[in-house]
Amino acid sequence: MYLHKKIDAIEAVPQKAGKGVAMKMLLSPEESPNFAMRNFTIEAGGHMPLHTNIIEHEQYVLSGRAMVRIGEESFEAVEGDILLIPANIAHAYETLGDETYSFLCLVPKAQDCITVL
Repeated sequence: MYLHKKIDAIEAVPQKAGKGVAMKMLLSPEESPNFAMRNFTIEAGGHMPLHTNIIEHEQYVLSGRAMVRIGEESFEAVEGDILLIPANIAHAYETLGDETYSFLCLVPKAQDCITVL
């Protein structure tokens, strides 16, 4: 079975944690046998707070810039960057500049628990 969608047809759902954060569920765990694919956006001046997940995250930055913290390290992430965030490692995002930060985020199809620190 295959699936074909258009990203513009998927609703962006505002997220409670942080400021200016929204998520589009591109491939849900119900639609894909092994992982879920999401598109997160964080508006200019926005942020996602320091938090942990019990599952790993693989990310690809589509546009914008953000100061990303993973564990004790912080760095500027930009279009074309690839990030691996191991399970149970604290991470956070804060946009830089006046452009929306957008990234694809793939996660294993498994139960997740998010803890805001």
